[in-house]
Amino acid sequence: MDRDAVVEAVVALIGVGTLAVIIMWIGNTYTNETLTDEGGLMLVASVAFFIVFMSAIGVGLSRRY
Repeated sequence: MDRDAVVEAVVALIGVGTLAVIIMWIGNTYTNETLTDEGGLMLVASVAFFIVFMSAIGVGLSRRY
């Protein structure tokens, strides 16, 4: 594995790990025996943020070459 592939893999793992932590935090914070309406909106917003954030990182990594 070359250095660039390792960097991309590490960035992806950090991004996915961060999303998992955010989802767990939302699940613990916005709960009332079930996920509240506000929690559902926060969950959708976090997934949308993740998509935009990882896309921006992907563009940034692709311009390094």
